[in-house]
Amino acid sequence: MFDAVKIKNECVAWIREFFENNGKGCNAVIGISGGKDSSVAAALCAEALGADRVIGVLMPQGTQHDIDMAYMLVNHLGIKHYEINVKDAIDGVLNAFPEDLEVSEQSKVNLPPRIRMAVLYAVSQSLNGRVVNTCNLSEDWVGYSTRYGDAAGDFSPMANLTVTEVKAVGRVLGLPEELVEKVPIDGLCGKTDEENLGFTYAELDVYIRTGKIDDAAKKELIDRKHKMNLFKLQLMPSFKPSEV
Repeated sequence: MFDAVKIKNECVAWIREFFENNGKGCNAVIGISGGKDSSVAAALCAEALGADRVIGVLMPQGTQHDIDMAYMLVNHLGIKHYEINVKDAIDGVLNAFPEDLEVSEQSKVNLPPRIRMAVLYAVSQSLNGRVVNTCNLSEDWVGYSTRYGDAAGDFSPMANLTVTEVKAVGRVLGLPEELVEKVPIDGLCGKTDEENLGFTYAELDVYIRTGKIDDAAKKELIDRKHKMNLFKLQLMPSFKPSEV
């Protein structure tokens, strides 16, 4: 049985230890989307460090229809926050490509989260910060993140927690239910996470923790995605010479 209170307390202690060893007095800088992951990660950091040491960065691309959820989160936690619109930066990069170099659709999908991460690091470096990674185990398991985009960061408080567990921790932290249960939209192509994945997080989480899943086709799909995306979870391979 998952003990959300125990895990929340352990994670808070872990964050404190990370900052003690890797940036004493630094701030936690986090991209705020208004979804459960950024909400829970921000709340964990606020409890660990104090709200005055957590900085939220809202990064709409033009108009964001649900940005009110991001403001709900930063106002609920009482954290300092900035809104930085990334539309011009994304358009600038795309418009700079030469005509004979066709940008793939997948590149267009993954460019915004990579630019957002560059913005987060610029804010972090300017404000004595450490960037919070907001990925969870379920998304990482099937590669549902952008390498060097939302998959980047300086520390990752939820990388070993499933979506189901993240939600439980969010409730223990006292987050508004609409933030904990907000239907996740990928922010890239406008579909829900589960529409993109082909299975629910509930099914995935049970499979991760118990190995049980009733649908053989979904099992095959999860296993294939996991195998294909393992490289995202590993350090960059580096050549080691036999002699130096």
